[in-house]
Amino acid sequence: MPYKLISILLFFMLVFSALADERKQPKLGHQLTAVSQSQPAPDFTLQDMDAKKYNLKDYRGKVVLINFWATWCPPCRREMPSLERLHQKLKDKDFVVLALNQMEDGDRVFTFTGDLGTDLTFPILFDKDSSVSRAYDVMGLPTTYLIDKKGNMRFRAIGGREFDHPEVEKLIQELMREQV
Repeated sequence: MPYKLISILLFFMLVFSALADERKQPKLGHQLTAVSQSQPAPDFTLQDMDAKKYNLKDYRGKVVLINFWATWCPPCRREMPSLERLHQKLKDKDFVVLALNQMEDGDRVFTFTGDLGTDLTFPILFDKDSSVSRAYDVMGLPTTYLIDKKGNMRFRAIGGREFDHPEVEKLIQELMREQV
């Protein structure tokens, strides 16, 4: 009996410690950096958990947010709810979120999304060999690109962001107003 009580106490100490650590985390930023020279975004075709294929070129005429991430990445975990809020707000406009998971399997991602506390309704695609992240010169996770309606890389963020911040949404709205 004492071992069970000690185990329960240790469990709650770990949970409260993790919650305290999460509260100590600095706020996520919201700045995105303009790409110095606008260039065509490398095209790709990737699959989601249901083996549905997604091709970047199919989204020409829309602003695309491409987020490179992994389940083990703390800032990736923290920014996912804001990506979902942004997606929900703009999904009926000329905007799409594509989250490209790096080298993980569907079971791990499925477990992650179930534990997140927020249902993710934007496409989660699998970059199993990181070939797409290499094409985008991703050096760390998370890394995010905003692609304009013509298919050009316009903005980048390295590190976690609050994507539903008004400044980010304003930037996306400006890109959506541009003529193709």
